[in-house]
Amino acid sequence: MEILLLSSFWHAAKLEKGRRRWAVGGERRKTPKHDSPPPIHQPTPREQGLDKDSDGDADSDDVDETEKDDVDRDDYTKNKDDRKRSISCGCHLVEGKMRHGMEDYLVAKHKTINGHKLGLYAIFDGHSGREVAEYLQNHLFENILNEPDFWTSPKAAVRKAYEATNKDILENVVGSRGGSTAVTAILIDKVDLIVANVGDSRGVICKSGTAKQITVDHEPMKEKKLVESKGGFVSKKRGNVPRVDGQLAMTRAFGDERLKDHITAEPYIAIKKIDEDTEFVILASDGLWKVMSNQEAVDCIRESRDGQEAAEELIKEALLREGKDDISCGVVMFH
Repeated sequence: MEILLLSSFWHAAKLEKGRRRWAVGGERRKTPKHDSPPPIHQPTPREQGLDKDSDGDADSDDVDETEKDDVDRDDYTKNKDDRKRSISCGCHLVEGKMRHGMEDYLVAKHKTINGHKLGLYAIFDGHSGREVAEYLQNHLFENILNEPDFWTSPKAAVRKAYEATNKDILENVVGSRGGSTAVTAILIDKVDLIVANVGDSRGVICKSGTAKQITVDHEPMKEKKLVESKGGFVSKKRGNVPRVDGQLAMTRAFGDERLKDHITAEPYIAIKKIDEDTEFVILASDGLWKVMSNQEAVDCIRESRDGQEAAEELIKEALLREGKDDISCGVVMFH
């Protein structure tokens, strides 16, 4: 049985009836573009990925892709440690000034499978349209959890699900344009966190007040050799960021059919232990990280009372720093 996350906003959200593409049906609520100071966009249940039946340019402290996981074994069937700590989660997003409409989608929900309590959290930052991000919100976690080896080899399962989902997107969802980043996190029994990402949506964990990036920003200059090995190239025009084939500002993404031979949807995956020193986890699109470093984001919300308050505070701070892109974030706090 899935359980809705308990937050002040989610209690107030009206879940509409009818056919639902993921969480609820109905049209996306339009949000006016912000001036200064801008209003915070209250995410609709659809944008959050809630289910009514369900329980640039700032510093990028990239992790080492060879870094060892906190959990040595890929076997969760024996992990029955349900710690007494409680969790709170919140999410928030605001439309930017880029004149393309809101393209970010979120997931934040809890469910129980095979006696394990799961938290499913994600940020999907679409580009050149919202179709791919919306599809990911609807299908990616389902595909991961349906992998037969998820409980015995979770990293392999996540990798297969990302690949299969991207194949579906390329064949059935989007044409030559349109794609999305992804950062996903699966919390198992409040103890183990499986995090994965493609693109520049990022995950950061706070332990004893110190920020630690737990994903990798897949930037063209960092993976230039990968792109070139696939027959592509990385270029940078004056006043712009490096781009794959002069088009895409990341080397890994879902969709983007026109670049499919030169990019990949293979995710970076890490498994982290949630211990007594863990205070919270932040997932956010690059709209946040363009104006805040990892440590600045952590320092901004250490005094927050719960995940919802923390997510709202991050958005407010990013806007004060004149963030111009769509900004979306989710915060999972451990109490």
